[in-house]
Amino acid sequence: MNEFGRDFEKEYLPLRDVVFHTLRQSILTGELKPGERLMEIHLADKLGVSRTPIREAIRKLELEGLVTMIPRRGAEVAQITEKSLKDVLEVRRALDALAVELACDRIDGEKLEELKEARDNFEEETRKGDANQVARADVKFHDIILEAAGNDKLVQMISNLSQQMYRYRLEYVKDESHYGQLIREHRQIYEAICSRDKESGAAAMKVHIDNQEKAVIRMIYARKKK
Repeated sequence: MNEFGRDFEKEYLPLRDVVFHTLRQSILTGELKPGERLMEIHLADKLGVSRTPIREAIRKLELEGLVTMIPRRGAEVAQITEKSLKDVLEVRRALDALAVELACDRIDGEKLEELKEARDNFEEETRKGDANQVARADVKFHDIILEAAGNDKLVQMISNLSQQMYRYRLEYVKDESHYGQLIREHRQIYEAICSRDKESGAAAMKVHIDNQEKAVIRMIYARKKK
């Protein structure tokens, strides 16, 4: 399967799921770029499969909002637009703030230690400068807060947004000038949870999401001007 989908354990999945995860990972990591056409024949040759699992994967990716069907053009990787960004982050802002509030009430010593390790690992990854690794470390930090919240419905709702969220997160962390701010925000969130300060924690999380939205919107406008 060459360069696509290196991060997936494929051997136990049906072929259609392997193709789906492979294409989704390629979109999320930017190997397949916004606006790039998804040519079934080309992808089938690339992955060494027939066109049927490619077609099935494209349908599923469309449902996730990662692929758009364009009349007379076919499938292409969905653009990152200001509207789609705001739609996702407005919901994520509220849900992540709730996760922090619940974590302040419910987190135990073991999870606090995991959160500290995730915070420190994020800072280490920013020093290395690999955007995909920085994005993954950021995801891990947020996932531990969500686990500590202990609400299965909240987990399900955030999971439904996770694929779109990863694309925006990756766009954000490609610019290393944001790293200092991200580190400070993670520390503020961590300290608030340690102190069981729900109000400060929720406020810090909202600022964290708002700053991401503003930065990615600036990137969208900058691309339009090119």
